[in-house]
Amino acid sequence: MKRNRRVKILATLGPSSSDQKMIETLFKAGADVFRINMSHTDHALLNTLVTRIRAVEADLGRPIGILADLQGPKLRVGTFHEKSVMLEKGATFVLDSKDEPGDATRVLLPHPEILSELEPGHRLLLDDGKIELVVTECNATSATTRVEVGGKLSARKGVSVPDTTIAVSALTPKDRKDLDAALDANVDWIALSFIQRPEDLAEARKVTRGRAGLLAKIEKPQAVERLAEIIELSDALMVARGDLGVEMPLEKVPGIQKQITRAARRAGKPVVVATQMLESMITSPVPTRAEVSDVATAVFEGADAVMLSAESAAGEYPEAAVATMNRVAEQVEQDLNYVNIMHSQRTEPEATGADTISAAARQIADTLNLAAIVCYTTSGATGLRAARERPSTPIICLSPVVSIARRMALVWGTHCVVSEDADNEEKMIDRACRIAFSNKFAKPGQRIIITAGIPFGTPGSTNMLRIAFVGSDGLGGI
Repeated sequence: MKRNRRVKILATLGPSSSDQKMIETLFKAGADVFRINMSHTDHALLNTLVTRIRAVEADLGRPIGILADLQGPKLRVGTFHEKSVMLEKGATFVLDSKDEPGDATRVLLPHPEILSELEPGHRLLLDDGKIELVVTECNATSATTRVEVGGKLSARKGVSVPDTTIAVSALTPKDRKDLDAALDANVDWIALSFIQRPEDLAEARKVTRGRAGLLAKIEKPQAVERLAEIIELSDALMVARGDLGVEMPLEKVPGIQKQITRAARRAGKPVVVATQMLESMITSPVPTRAEVSDVATAVFEGADAVMLSAESAAGEYPEAAVATMNRVAEQVEQDLNYVNIMHSQRTEPEATGADTISAAARQIADTLNLAAIVCYTTSGATGLRAARERPSTPIICLSPVVSIARRMALVWGTHCVVSEDADNEEKMIDRACRIAFSNKFAKPGQRIIITAGIPFGTPGSTNMLRIAFVGSDGLGGI
């Protein structure tokens, strides 16, 4: 199933989209990767969803990516004597370690790791940023704050500490169990929530050991400050604009989105833009003009994927949401400005043979107007390098490893096919031409360019370029 766009679509599964028929419908509408939110999914449902996705994959004959999104450390206040309390602007409010119901003057903060790190002047944002407190005095067991932005506060509402780096692992005990379950289910990507430091990724990588790609969700100011180190240790990034917009001023989020997207592109790591992209389509069959513009901006910026959350998971129109995102992406990529933007933001290849080969393949394909760039890849690295070039020519990735083909479903511009590795040059050319022809990327008489490595079947050995004609029988000729 050939897509008419380069950017990928990541759709979240939920009550509106959990049965196999709807999963197939969403894939046909344009979804390339399915997200399973472990905040709302137990292990039995996780396995059921994976089984259904794999059944759709088998029926349609296309590799489909699966991303398990771990909940991460959820910080919340305790309970109150009443259903809720009203915090007035300018009032004093205490967060402490007393395990008893609170009132309008105090509440339990059951996170000693926060209390021990707070300093005067630090902010605490409650209930998705609706309430803002500023610390005036603090010690290891309590923090006295001044209410800067008041409002109604009820039990168990979330707490964000944008000015404080907390000495807590990004993997909670629940996350560790969910991570093991996701790896046992053979998901392709693991998303880590509330990353603060590169050590958070190192901890998860010890568990995954290459069995799944690690996607770092950038949603805290501390992560933005250490972005370069986090990119180095991650396999992909997500601009998680929901919590990022809570912990940072909203007006800063668009600039940070561009910063993260461009940094990830320079590093050749996939980047996903997420949260509220088509939010109104939870209850409406059509999006707002501003939402369409938001999706278009992410596509123009060269993001690898754009994501639907509640729109596909719990909305009334999941298929329409995916189809709308698909149409917007297709239209943007046909815009004359799109190619110019991709060209202007292209970075120089790194000083390696594989990067040089990928850059040369893109340049030759553009100059000769070739039908496709075909990459033989065992680890996925060659496909990532080809995508980093953002060529105007379609990229076909041939891999003998089904898990790699599924993982590459998240990567910009790649059409992944599970295929045996070639063991000689003639088979390499014939197989590449046949697949380009059968997948409707090339017609007889057109040319393709092939990147591969000699000796054949050796990961990380990309060192060869070949231009081949697609013959009338779909096989190759020099």
